[in-house]
Amino acid sequence: MKKIFLTLACVCALVATACADNYLSILQEQLPEKAKTFLSTYFPEMEISLVHKETDVTELNYDVIFTNGYKVEFDRKGNWTEVDCSTHPVPAGIVPSAITKVVEARYPDAQVTKIERDHREIDVQLSNRVELTFNKNLQLIDID
Repeated sequence: MKKIFLTLACVCALVATACADNYLSILQEQLPEKAKTFLSTYFPEMEISLVHKETDVTELNYDVIFTNGYKVEFDRKGNWTEVDCSTHPVPAGIVPSAITKVVEARYPDAQVTKIERDHREIDVQLSNRVELTFNKNLQLIDID
């Protein structure tokens, strides 16, 4: 019984140690070049509060959090995967024009406040709390 308890305690300690190393604060200069260019293009005057590097078994992501609460996530290559501007509109140029046209046509008084993409689809949250999902060809496939 002691051996089982000791083994279980060691496994828990190893898992806790491994998880602690998965989320590290880094300097802005340690971001991929593509991410730095994105930030200087779309958020040139905003002050960065935190930059985190998150590693997983198969993934590496970067989180950039601004002092005003905005958040941008990047993949290992520096491509944006999420832009969350809270209740303010996402900067022009980030949202693909096909998505902008759909939003303007269906919800003329709403603005895109969050956009998230992966290899299959793009999710957009509007200021009126409507969520739209587009496929990789930028066709609207769901409204929530």
